[in-house]
Amino acid sequence: MKRIAFIGLGNMGMPMALNLIRAGHEVRGFDISEAAMAGFAEHGGQSHRSIASAVDGASIVISIVRNANDVKSLYCAADGVLKVATPGTLLIESSTIGPSAVRAVAAEAAQAGFAMLDAPVAGGQAGARDARLTFMVGGDRQAFDQAEPVLRQLGARIFYAGAIGNGQIAKLCNNLIACVSSAVVSEAFILGRKLGMDYQTMYDIITQSTGQCWTLTNNCPVPGPVPSSPASRDYVPGFAADLMLKDLSLVASAANEVGAATPFGARAVQLYRQLSDSGYGAHDWTVVSKLIEDGTFLN
Repeated sequence: MKRIAFIGLGNMGMPMALNLIRAGHEVRGFDISEAAMAGFAEHGGQSHRSIASAVDGASIVISIVRNANDVKSLYCAADGVLKVATPGTLLIESSTIGPSAVRAVAAEAAQAGFAMLDAPVAGGQAGARDARLTFMVGGDRQAFDQAEPVLRQLGARIFYAGAIGNGQIAKLCNNLIACVSSAVVSEAFILGRKLGMDYQTMYDIITQSTGQCWTLTNNCPVPGPVPSSPASRDYVPGFAADLMLKDLSLVASAANEVGAATPFGARAVQLYRQLSDSGYGAHDWTVVSKLIEDGTFLN
């Protein structure tokens, strides 16, 4: 059993922290939300009112918060983790913030004597709840070997991606593919239906043809063919469209840093920004099909 501090008890962090409790660890939680703290305590977690109290004596700190500013503040502020954690504590940062941001925080952690892994996740809320997340981990190999047994209690697939920041790279590139794939699957299915074919027949044919892809068979963005997909449940997330927009914006920033062309990614940013502006931001990211179906997307 380990003493683990878990920072960020939101839609992803809460079920992850609870799975660590079920695995037998002592888990100390911290979140800026009083409701999240109360909910964590109700499920057997130890809710702490400060970062210092949560990380006191912990051998591992896991964090999953909203953006790069939150991560920098969490670790690097005057009362942040780097100032109050016990020497030798392993830091696992699972937020999606982009490679440059996590490398900057990891450099400060190294100067303070801490090993940090960047370990963003894929799998959404269902994966977090069922401990079937995919972890993409960058950082020192020895630190990864130390973290892997704990990560395996949260995820079904744990990948070592190499140097610090590489986990972020894998996550952003994965989400770029998933997002563009979902949009084009939506476009094709809506076109097919307007031309006279129903969704199920389209699905049965394309899943056995060259258009077959993970998005289609596992997360079909139109309702009906895949009952477990958010599209068949009124686009309840899942992974919210606003969060996908955040990740796509990180893709654009990273591409700009290295001069990489991402024309489909740039178009996806426009599409998801309009999706958010149209009031769909809290729905699952596959709700992009609604915008395409309505015919109101930018030309």
